[in-house]
Amino acid sequence: MAQTQQFALPDVGEGLTEAEVVRWLVQVGDAVEVNAPVVEVETAKSVVELPSPWAGVVQELLVSEGRTVDVGTPLIAVSVPEEGDLPTTDEAAAAQAQAAPSAEPAEVAPSAQAGLEASPEQAEGARSSVLVGYGPRTGGPLRRRRGAAAAAAAARQAAAPPPAAPAPAGAPASASAPAPEPAAAAPSPAPSPGSSPAPEAPESAPPQATGVAAGISRVLAKPPVRALARTLGVDLGSVRGTGTGGTVTREDLLEHAPDAQTVREGRETRVPVRGVRKATAQQMVASAFTAPQATAFVTVDVTRTMKLLDRLREDREFAGVHLSPLLVLARAICLAVGRNPGINASWDEDAQEIVLKHYVNLGIAVATRRGLLVPNVKDAGDLALLDLATALTQLVRTARDGRSTPADLTGGTISITNIGVFGVDTGTPILNPGEAAIVCVGAVRQRPWVHKGRVRPRWVAELSVSFDHRLVDGDLGSRFLADVAAVLERPDRALLWA
Repeated sequence: MAQTQQFALPDVGEGLTEAEVVRWLVQVGDAVEVNAPVVEVETAKSVVELPSPWAGVVQELLVSEGRTVDVGTPLIAVSVPEEGDLPTTDEAAAAQAQAAPSAEPAEVAPSAQAGLEASPEQAEGARSSVLVGYGPRTGGPLRRRRGAAAAAAAARQAAAPPPAAPAPAGAPASASAPAPEPAAAAPSPAPSPGSSPAPEAPESAPPQATGVAAGISRVLAKPPVRALARTLGVDLGSVRGTGTGGTVTREDLLEHAPDAQTVREGRETRVPVRGVRKATAQQMVASAFTAPQATAFVTVDVTRTMKLLDRLREDREFAGVHLSPLLVLARAICLAVGRNPGINASWDEDAQEIVLKHYVNLGIAVATRRGLLVPNVKDAGDLALLDLATALTQLVRTARDGRSTPADLTGGTISITNIGVFGVDTGTPILNPGEAAIVCVGAVRQRPWVHKGRVRPRWVAELSVSFDHRLVDGDLGSRFLADVAAVLERPDRALLWA
């Protein structure tokens, strides 16, 4: 006897209490396997796919796409059969072949074709992340879902009454193979009780109709993106796609939507606050009104750092590695933390204790399409310069690709924000909650500078550090910043302090 199980939004840890349902990867009637991804959700930390803990048939999708729900909210109902009740993929194919002996068995049921078309990313297997603790995928998403759809189609085929006669000449052909030619004098059969007659197929209809409106059928986009476009009233043809092959992604659509709303609503635009933006707002408010923050500034001659980077670019060991002043700054921060350990700490309000961290998980603020993320390099203080450069490059690339995991985005002890990439000289950053300091670096520019008693053009940058004044006083914050500046001014000091 089959039982209906409800899969609730799990507690993904790290203080996350809610998530937004981005898109469903299955539909009602689809068969699913254990650990097969069924839904994509977006938390304040990242986008993850949640796998099914059961094998069975989807009975109901309990939460609509775009809705934000709390941890513990049921997401999907799955009918879990007794062992042997669910047909295998081979059995499903055999059932389809028996139902249509004159045609090749379809790999995907036509009724589910529109919802199961694979995007270029899926076809290449680009998205392979699963929620930590649920186990890895056992195969590509397209292959599994085709097999699941075939099993569900076979179950529906077995339950349906057999046709009384061949389909009429005007009936639409199968999505995967042409129907056999009926006899010229064969009468049209009467429809079965409770069924509806098949509509006439227009002569101009394409051979593989997907059910998408004609106005956006030429635009590459996944079905959930098309549905969201209809909800927002956005013409997909006006959206620039940045996905593989020009595919319009959900992020492309949401970025375009405010512009579309401006045109439609006049002089105001309302943008829902959710996902990363919502989490950032909550954290910054909590940080600003919890920790008394102070900021110190210093201007430093980084000419020797720029020359060091030029030499490293010619070194074979650093071939192909992205090198920038941020790398030397990261190393300088790790060294300065070793000389000023009180800066690498957190405040425990409940215990009224200062917690000193004996490791450096160095956060890097990254501007992404989802908003500002701060992934961190674990144990950055233990890495050699080449390993640190590789880790920083990978960390930033992963964040910009939207593939940062909750582990990447949590556990940081001290952070860097690089506003110099925008041509800005300096700023007063707000602390990440749970951290005692954040270093800000501005643009590196050539300026007139007094060097060895003469005014010369030198590479100069401005640094600032914001710190929690509950556990870092002005003396500690200033000494830490001075040490960071000293390494940038004379990188050879790293040999003395390492």
